[in-house]
Amino acid sequence: MEYTTLGRSGLKVSRVCLGTANFGTAWGFGVDEDAARPIIDAFLDAGHNFVDTADNYNRGQSEEIVGRAIRGRRHAVVIATKAYQPQGDGPNDRGLSRVHLTRALHASLRRMRTEHIDLYQCHKWDADTPIEETMETLDSFVRAGKVRYIGGSNFTASQLVEAQWAAERVGGTPLISLQAQYSLLRRDIEAEIQPVCARRSVGVVAWSPLGGGILAGRYQTGREPAPDTRFGNMMSGGLPVVAEWVGNQLTERNMTIAAEVGKVAAELGTSPAAVALAWVRHRPGVASVVIGPRTLTQYEQSRAGFTLRLPRDAVARLEEVSGPAPVPVTGLTSLPWTTPPH
Repeated sequence: MEYTTLGRSGLKVSRVCLGTANFGTAWGFGVDEDAARPIIDAFLDAGHNFVDTADNYNRGQSEEIVGRAIRGRRHAVVIATKAYQPQGDGPNDRGLSRVHLTRALHASLRRMRTEHIDLYQCHKWDADTPIEETMETLDSFVRAGKVRYIGGSNFTASQLVEAQWAAERVGGTPLISLQAQYSLLRRDIEAEIQPVCARRSVGVVAWSPLGGGILAGRYQTGREPAPDTRFGNMMSGGLPVVAEWVGNQLTERNMTIAAEVGKVAAELGTSPAAVALAWVRHRPGVASVVIGPRTLTQYEQSRAGFTLRLPRDAVARLEEVSGPAPVPVTGLTSLPWTTPPH
């Protein structure tokens, strides 16, 4: 099993992280605990130790499922969770303020039935809260023993720098990691975020390496997503905003990249998911890659990517077809999250 230290810390995590946004049924496109538990068990039994969740994933159900699944081997698991997203209708029920973060941390600890969080992450930037307040609050959690390390998620390069500077100014704990969307479909972090993380010794935790399943070959050009896929499940609710968002993902460019991934996979005798994962895993600065399987079969299809090394010519082909592209508009403002779930 391959482990690495996360950023400028002594925390050792597996190079693959189990993302649990699909665990729970509150959002309408996840899986129940009976389906989630075998995936968690298989991941941990294989020696991986890094599990990522968030307080808003399926309205807290994900954290509850994770907490029950790791009972009895909590010491061997690095639990990462996040806070920011709405937990109620009140003005202080979201964000990175001292009041909300304190409530959110205690709620996460209760849901997972644990005394501490190994990696506590800001789910996104909060423009309404001074970053000094956020960093002081997170540092107080570390000093109290309720959090071991802190990280960010979905920050821009400048926001990451601001957070690190704020930690220095208040004499607090710096961020050791940044979760960022990264795949052959979304390479925009290469321009600024990756270089900043390298200079500041912040480990990149890459989420959505399969592009929502597009790079795993789950979707076909000109065809509606199958009902058993994530996009198909999401569209079953009939919300126009969801259909628009799915359409923005299944673009000609993205499907062309997915087709090339499929060709490389066929030549190497492996799965498209394994090829897409292997490419992200070996990118500079990437400490760990978050996978988000909905089924045990999907998890098994990804496993080869945990150790696969792509030939140079294959890497060159994939990087040529996936050159930098504009960031798509998600159109998900009316759904229960404010950034695409991960």
